[in-house]
Amino acid sequence: MKILMCLFFALLIGCSKNEEVKTINKEINGKISMSGAFALYPMAQKWKEEYNKLYPNVQIDISAGGAGKGIADALSGIVDLGMVSREISKTEVDKGAWFVPVVKDAVVGVINARNPVLNDILQKGLTTEILIKIFITNEIKTWGEAIGDPSKSNAPIQVYSRSDACGAADIWAKLLGKKQEDLKGVGVFGDPGVAQAVQNDVNGIGYNNIGFAYNPKTKAMNDKLFAIPLDLNKNGILEPSEKFYNNQDQIVQAIANNIYPSPPARDLYFVSKGKPANPATIHFLNWILTDGQKFVKSNGYIELSTEKIASSINKIK
Repeated sequence: MKILMCLFFALLIGCSKNEEVKTINKEINGKISMSGAFALYPMAQKWKEEYNKLYPNVQIDISAGGAGKGIADALSGIVDLGMVSREISKTEVDKGAWFVPVVKDAVVGVINARNPVLNDILQKGLTTEILIKIFITNEIKTWGEAIGDPSKSNAPIQVYSRSDACGAADIWAKLLGKKQEDLKGVGVFGDPGVAQAVQNDVNGIGYNNIGFAYNPKTKAMNDKLFAIPLDLNKNGILEPSEKFYNNQDQIVQAIANNIYPSPPARDLYFVSKGKPANPATIHFLNWILTDGQKFVKSNGYIELSTEKIASSINKIK
């Protein structure tokens, strides 16, 4: 009898605590709208999912469309938060852009898994100089030329780039010392579009945010894709320290350790027109920079430094 009474009271107390938590959580309500960078979209969706488990009365609407759309929508007041995967310009700040970094990731070059000189590329890597001659000047036109041995393949290189104003193109161009408009190739909309174009073309080359180059569930490269290893020391051989592209966990660790270069590694931002006044938006941002950070690594992103997180939280106050 005593055991049954103890169980009864334990359940009663437990229920009371749960109800109390639900009541507290339901006090946070409102609507938040977001649009923008494909790079930040998967992470934002995960944050929304986990946040809504705790705060079900906050409606969060998210749409991808590129960093250019995110910043434009935010500055025009169409959305509460724009997702932006590049640095915020002085011109945008002058127009009222308020921003905080929330997470970090990177862009990688991608080629088709059936590329005619795949083994050579995986052994040697490609230097930025070679990539410049592929993406900027078009001096290198065949895959044989790309590996320094024209006799190995005369297959023509087909370059794919982004047609939309986006952070991925901006940061990839910065790696090559240029701007997005300097990138050559067939313009394709969005991260999924570039990945699909390269997957469908054995001679294709492009670039993707790591969240689209790798499968978020298996952490392996997406079907029919290979990340292009960078020959960082430019010695024509891919050293063991330069081999970190086999899966998403490896490259995330390389980014976190500052081995993978920046650019094309970069911070990702939420942007609004002026400091957010919507209580739900403020609460969501604070949650992202505190409890929400525990979902970052498992979803293939890199946490910000404690200093950056503290700075962002202080900026929201």
